[in-house]
Amino acid sequence: MPLVEITLIEGRDTDLIGNLIRQVHETVRNALHAPEENIRIIVREVPPTHWAAGGRTIAERRAAETP
Repeated sequence: MPLVEITLIEGRDTDLIGNLIRQVHETVRNALHAPEENIRIIVREVPPTHWAAGGRTIAERRAAETP
């Protein structure tokens, strides 16, 4: 049973996430010939205050970019 886990910074539109799920599902099905009902996809959304790169959170980076 394939399980795909995707982690994103929160804030994307529900329709966009749905499209991502459908496209990933189709790709896994084609690549592995897995039965559709066996494919699992989990999308986690993380607040920008809990995601960091280079020692700064994404929220801090965004704030610094805003004039």
